[in-house]
Amino acid sequence: VQLQASGGGLVQAGGSLTLSCAAAGLTFSTYALGWFRQAPGKERVFVADVSWISGSTYYADSVEGRFTISRDYAKNTVYLQMNSLKAEDTAVYFCAASNSVSSRNKRKYVYWGQGAQVTVSS
Repeated sequence: VQLQASGGGLVQAGGSLTLSCAAAGLTFSTYALGWFRQAPGKERVFVADVSWISGSTYYADSVEGRFTISRDYAKNTVYLQMNSLKAEDTAVYFCAASNSVSSRNKRKYVYWGQGAQVTVSS
């Protein structure tokens, strides 16, 4: 199984970025897909996920209304559209797959991508 994240970079505060995560080697349609982030010196925390059953989406309070998670079944890819970025969004972003229906708990995720650096300058 491989999750390949891409799309990170440097952006000014208020700007936008879209992260992509292409999945291979798993039955994409039967996994919840999530994004987590880890800032320097801090633990990895939940950002957003999308259920594999209903397609329902869930967000951390800190990104609600600014970030949008979506999945493309044809491309086996999950996206994270990030708007109105703030300096505090700076982190390494990880995509992950869970065989739960949906979860904010990183321990429920069994496969992880390598991470994409997002840096927001103020």
